[in-house]
Amino acid sequence: MKPRPWTIQDLDGIAALEAECFPDPWSRRMLAESYLSDRFYGVILEENGGIVAYGGIRMGVDEAEIELIAVSEMYRRCGRGRAVLEELLEIAKKHGARRVFLEVRVSNASAQILYLKCGFHGLYCRARYYENEEDAIVMVKELA
Repeated sequence: MKPRPWTIQDLDGIAALEAECFPDPWSRRMLAESYLSDRFYGVILEENGGIVAYGGIRMGVDEAEIELIAVSEMYRRCGRGRAVLEELLEIAKKHGARRVFLEVRVSNASAQILYLKCGFHGLYCRARYYENEEDAIVMVKELA
């Protein structure tokens, strides 16, 4: 269960899973633009010939932001999200990030628990951050 980097051929599958997981999904075009950026790194997990989890991270000078992370509903709570998250954190370390940020919906308790278990902590809340006006919790992990 080792994530691998995105390829251009993966974008349709990633877009489909993004639409399955989120009420305001990134479009295929947004995913493609990220993929083409030299500061973005995406990883996927495949099982039985399909994408079951993915994530994406954007690198800054000494910081990184996890922009995307999702797991297909039938594969949740069995390590796929953690595997993707850990791979993104390794990418951040490899590229010299000292800290990694992410935003998570206040309603997404299971994701918050995963992030806390992986060493993230909450910084502050962004009011009405998402299209449906749900708040986001901004979290950070300091990398050694």
